Amino acid sequence: MEPGPWGVCEETAILQGGFLLAARLSQPRPLRELRKADWPRVGPPITDALREIGARCPSPLQHTLWKKEAVAIVWAKVLLPGPPPTSLDQGWREDDFFSLGRMIPEVNRTVLFELVKALGAPRLFVQLLLALPQDVRRSELEHLVEYVASETSPSDIRFFLDVWWEVMKHKEGQEDATISMFSTLICQHGCETSLDDGLQPPKRFKGDSGSLNDPPAATSLLMVLIEGLKETYQSIALPRMKCYALANLVELLSVLTELEPEGSPLPVAEYLDKISSVVSLWTSDTESQFHHRGLDEKVKEAERSMSLLSMAKLSREELFVGLGFLCSLLHGWGEELQGTLNSSEELCYESYRLLDTLTTFRKNLVCFSETRDLSEDERCVVLELTQITKDFLKEISARLKSKDLDTSLVSSVAMTIIEQKLERHMDMCSVFASEKTWAFSRDWVDSLVKNKALFQKPELVLKLLETLVNFAMSCQDKEARELQMQVTKAIVECYTELSLTDKNKVISGVLASWGGPGLSLNLQVVMEGFQEDLNVTFNQITKSVSDQGLTRAVASVARLMLLYPEATVKQVCNLAVVNLGTHQFLAQILCSFPALSFLETHNDPGRPRSLVVRCLEEAVWGKLSTAREEEQFLEFLAFLMQPSSAAPLVSPAEVTKAFVLPYLKSNSAQIELSLQILSKVLGVQSCSEEHWIKSCHPFPLLLSLCKLLDGYTKYWHQPRDQFFPSLETKDLLLNILCQLCEVVRPETAPSPALWVQSLAWLHRKVASLDWTIGLRLKKLFGDHFKNEVPATLFEVCTLPEDEWTSQHLPAYGPGSGLLAWMECCCVSTALRETMLTLLTVNVDNPEEVNLFSKGFLVALIQVLPWCSHSEWKRLMHVVENLLQRQVLHVPYTLEYVQYMPLLNLRPFACYLQFSVLFLRGFQLLCGSSCSTWLPAEAWLHVVQLYCSSMTDLLGSVKSTAGPPSHPTEDRPSTQEVSFICIQMFCHLLHVAAMLPDKECSEPLVVVALEILSQYETFSNADMSPSNTLRRANERHFLESITDNVSDKALRGTLLQKLSKLGARSAGETA
Repeated sequence: MEPGPWGVCEETAILQGGFLLAARLSQPRPLRELRKADWPRVGPPITDALREIGARCPSPLQHTLWKKEAVAIVWAKVLLPGPPPTSLDQGWREDDFFSLGRMIPEVNRTVLFELVKALGAPRLFVQLLLALPQDVRRSELEHLVEYVASETSPSDIRFFLDVWWEVMKHKEGQEDATISMFSTLICQHGCETSLDDGLQPPKRFKGDSGSLNDPPAATSLLMVLIEGLKETYQSIALPRMKCYALANLVELLSVLTELEPEGSPLPVAEYLDKISSVVSLWTSDTESQFHHRGLDEKVKEAERSMSLLSMAKLSREELFVGLGFLCSLLHGWGEELQGTLNSSEELCYESYRLLDTLTTFRKNLVCFSETRDLSEDERCVVLELTQITKDFLKEISARLKSKDLDTSLVSSVAMTIIEQKLERHMDMCSVFASEKTWAFSRDWVDSLVKNKALFQKPELVLKLLETLVNFAMSCQDKEARELQMQVTKAIVECYTELSLTDKNKVISGVLASWGGPGLSLNLQVVMEGFQEDLNVTFNQITKSVSDQGLTRAVASVARLMLLYPEATVKQVCNLAVVNLGTHQFLAQILCSFPALSFLETHNDPGRPRSLVVRCLEEAVWGKLSTAREEEQFLEFLAFLMQPSSAAPLVSPAEVTKAFVLPYLKSNSAQIELSLQILSKVLGVQSCSEEHWIKSCHPFPLLLSLCKLLDGYTKYWHQPRDQFFPSLETKDLLLNILCQLCEVVRPETAPSPALWVQSLAWLHRKVASLDWTIGLRLKKLFGDHFKNEVPATLFEVCTLPEDEWTSQHLPAYGPGSGLLAWMECCCVSTALRETMLTLLTVNVDNPEEVNLFSKGFLVALIQVLPWCSHSEWKRLMHVVENLLQRQVLHVPYTLEYVQYMPLLNLRPFACYLQFSVLFLRGFQLLCGSSCSTWLPAEAWLHVVQLYCSSMTDLLGSVKSTAGPPSHPTEDRPSTQEVSFICIQMFCHLLHVAAMLPDKECSEPLVVVALEILSQYETFSNADMSPSNTLRRANERHFLESITDNVSDKALRGTLLQKLSKLGARSAGETA
């Protein structure tokens, strides 16, 4: 059965028999008076009993537990006095140890010490010793010293030194049930010194056993050990034991005093080398107690010796007592040990320990003497000991001190440490993962697969990957490929278990080591089936786009990202463009991998490039075939720059350098998309105090945009075979220029002087471009430069000379002032308002008003074809303002009126004038004098601008009229609105009839149908008695006008609409 603390069982009966037989053999003396010399005669029955118990145990561990129980029982018998007869009945009921204690005869410490020696169990002894209360602990150790110092034998020396070494190796917190019960028993009962040891008066103790880390307990125990060696060193004859004693003393003085330097633990490679050396020595040394042990036990024991007890350190006084004693020992034993060591073929464990500890000790002494404040006497001791140590080590053969270790042994030791999860097993995992001389042996692979849970750390995964790639590059046979597959699978499984943050660390490492291709660069097994895996994974992802699916999608992509980052990113980029509606979800996936913000150098360290940007260029850029794909690309790019809940994956500067700067040429096929991208990036807030635009050459960028803008002045005269961005893009370009003037500030320049130089450079460059461009840069130029405009502008405006200056431009001859003024109105809303304020027209002079109105119409027609939509809207505001101020005279003729309307048209006067102004403009534009001025392709743009204005005009009419179903006294009646709609419809058809290009009818049809729908709404709302007749007449009039339209498509569509109006009207009448 298992040993149970203080339980009576068959095994304890065997133990009792052994003690009873021993007691009989010790007669006439009782066991409690046993002497050391009597043990060989009395002890065998006890050891035989324990041997018999061991034979019954199912495992060595059980045998060890019984040894510990036996020692604990004997020690308890030594420490605890027998109960008086009056307390027998109470003891039987309350004392757990009562029954067992009564089974064993009274014994003394001779039995205890000799039993421990016979069992070869110093570790068990120390475990029990250190479980005792502090004062008893020291007392018992002193008893041991006293015991071994009397009639000292070699076995006594070995036992004492073993106990010393075990005290230093002991770790707290590893107590089992036996030790805990022993400690509790002693603390609860107290003890009295046995009668045979009556050298001291009886004493009692109670309370906590304390910790070995408590300073008084620690230092007192250590000093007892040193004093013990002082009392016994003369009895040490064997060189091996002398090495052992010196090693113990030196180790104690090195580690457990202020000599120990503060710092990091032993480097793991050195740590492994030392453990392997110890294991090697035990394996080759037949006298070692560990010679026959298995590798696991040897490694465990060697590892214990590498991490000594971190107890309180000796005081300075105690330290120098120890140093002085060591000095005398080295003087006395040094020469003998040097000769013995140099005559040996190889070291034993004890001599190895001595040389190793002395080497460390000497370094610590040097450091101690240099960094501590020492008295003269202390310094002399330290210097003398330093020299003695140096001389001793110098005389030892280098052959002994540097023995090469078998690589297979070192790797086996490392794997054992990992598998047994010993103290520094995680450090050992790092060595295991990166040591290429061990890698890919069958044991190595098996160990990795078996212990892969320990390698689930990003740094270990990276080291394993480096080792894997190194092996793959050097070994490519069939067996090697199979090993690669097995190891790759294990590493990927380790990686899969990492958190997303740690996965990103691994991806960062992969990119840093192998760039975009990642493992695929050197690991062919990665490529087998990868493309299929990639396609299947993303097919599943794009079919389950949801917030809930994001985590699963990221996990799936993470595995692919590890194996082949570049291919995975390209697949995401491609799908983000071609898969409708998935771009944001895919962007979220990419942004979950901040490691992808990796910058590639490609043999040019001075110009790093973003991996993601390169993948976008290679997978998507130049392959966008539809407007929808371009839109998704833009939104995808915007999300990568500004994700909702992650760090940006690409920076605005990187995007600008890749997709904008190389394409800012008017003949570039990507110019329009590049400008859209630039507009997006300018909307991204800068994350640092220094704006990102500074790194994108802002002034050359501004000049490029200005040159593009200048190209629009020749827009309709560009060569047909040369690409140029559309007029729709002009508005985008103008907005970008405005945004840049906002963000390019003096702070973006390295110095104020360079800012001024840059402004002067840009001003000089744009001087050769269209003069309006300088006005658009006014926010940038500030007060550095005046507004430079054609001299003729001063003829129509009162311009302050401190802000404005004239220049003589050949294209702006006499009478061109209004043209220049109108072009200024197109530049910006602010400048338009300035121009309206500064305009000089004498409204009291009819001739001047007439001349201005005619000139205005001519200027408007000159500007119209080159206007973007936003510029044209600014001009429409100018027209409205001038009409309302009655500065612009537009007479209204009733050429499309069959009879005089008795209506109040005053609220709509401005809109009628607007419509007539457009009509007059097209009459001029389509007249013989301008027949060759405008190229055929310009007409569609002109018609689109006209139609947008007519649509706005119709909206204004509706706004002024209010809802047709709620007429009020202060609102016009529905008849006025119907009349206005008829007039606008007729003007529109008149314009359509004049147009030379009949391919422009589509926008006209849309507006005409909208006007008719509006007419129908208000006409139907008219409840007057004459409504039916009037509607019939109006429909007949509209049909007759429409019949004269030459464009068949336009005419047919409008007549169809009018017939429906007639049918509804007839139905309502019926």
